[in-house]
Amino acid sequence: MPPVLHVVPGPEAGPLSPTEAQAVLESARLLLLAGDGGPGCLMRGKNLGLMCDDEDSGEAALFRRAATALGARVSHIRPLPPDSDPKVVRDTARILGRLYDAVECQGLPFPLVQAIRANAGVPVYDAMSSLRQPAAHLVRGVLGDFEGDVASLTLQALLLSTLA
Repeated sequence: MPPVLHVVPGPEAGPLSPTEAQAVLESARLLLLAGDGGPGCLMRGKNLGLMCDDEDSGEAALFRRAATALGARVSHIRPLPPDSDPKVVRDTARILGRLYDAVECQGLPFPLVQAIRANAGVPVYDAMSSLRQPAAHLVRGVLGDFEGDVASLTLQALLLSTLA
């Protein structure tokens, strides 16, 4: 299994370090080797929260599809208002950390995501399924002629790299 990423990816996080990039690529290769039917149990028993306004948006659907294909359960969470009291954010983040193995935040201001991340005690992703995700460009560049769903494969590789 590849090393676990210590930095939680997101479009605001910037480029991945060489170690993080290697972990994501190794996870992507393992997923490709597993083929159809193989990866469905890799995240069985994991509960992920999806914090967003519209759980039917393209990015939310992509995250849900990628995670459930690995065997994880995904629950929709209504987002906190951007002007939430810091105590409410802290308390909510702690509860999220008890309920979920990780939380994906979509459409939230970066400072709010950072505040949730600082208090949750679990990985908190910032728009992981965004097309701006640095890892997506990395995986596309290496896979080249891969005919499958590169976006889903990238998300799965990131999830496995951070939740091993």
